[in-house]
Amino acid sequence: MTEKNELHKRNKHRGDYDLSKLSSVSPELSKYIICNKYGVNSINFFDPQSVKELNKALLIADYGICYWELPPNSLCPPIPGRADYIHYVSDLVGVDRRNVKCLDIGVGANCIYPIIGCVEYNWSFVGSEIEEKAIKNAQKIVDNNPILRDKVELRLQKDKNSIFNGIVNDRDFFDIVICNPPFHDSAESAMKGSVRKIKALKGVKTKRATLNFGGTSNELWCEGGELQFISRMIKESRVYRDRCGWFTCLVSKDDNLKALKFELKNASVVDYKVLDMHQGNKVSRVLAWHY
Repeated sequence: MTEKNELHKRNKHRGDYDLSKLSSVSPELSKYIICNKYGVNSINFFDPQSVKELNKALLIADYGICYWELPPNSLCPPIPGRADYIHYVSDLVGVDRRNVKCLDIGVGANCIYPIIGCVEYNWSFVGSEIEEKAIKNAQKIVDNNPILRDKVELRLQKDKNSIFNGIVNDRDFFDIVICNPPFHDSAESAMKGSVRKIKALKGVKTKRATLNFGGTSNELWCEGGELQFISRMIKESRVYRDRCGWFTCLVSKDDNLKALKFELKNASVVDYKVLDMHQGNKVSRVLAWHY
């Protein structure tokens, strides 16, 4: 409860999961419910399929989603944390937070940010993605959920070295840009991160680990990791400063903030903020800037 109560005040996931309710709307979840060592019903959070079914049930129960499937090995996002990002950036918009157009850089096969933003605030979205397979799956999610059909447009980024170019056109204006960048700089780095996580949570040493939330190469790692990716995003953002209001991006590593703040000063931004998000021992942050 301590971990959940640290979520944003508008996050509907503050509190324990009601697994009985979730199983009633998504019966497949019941196959993965176990009794933990405290005698409480739970799921195995180290099992990718269990995690997927839990998050699917949350989308059905709390967001009215009627279809949500993912390709094998695709990133299965933890819904409470993704919702926190949307709620925190909505505070940047202020009182008129319901008339917002959002650009989601790297929307992914799961289309999770548009789902949450559309349901919670009636936002409209453009989602960019470099993987055709991911775009096709996200489009299937949009097409099979009436609440998303007229609110979400997906655009394929054909140049893997560009973030905004080829996506943002002269007719666009986005109130908010969001991005969950690849955090790691290699597959090996991503695996080491999961190994450290298992050791911290379970006290078990292991050489390899299953990524419990899945994830393909473009979702989890890129050359230079998040520092290089966000630095490039900041540099490109200056070109599109008249097409976007607030630019934001998740930053996993606190050590990267110093270099990123230096990039922001070089880009001559008007203002920037660091928004801390807490989930138990995990602290993530949103870097936000505007011109």
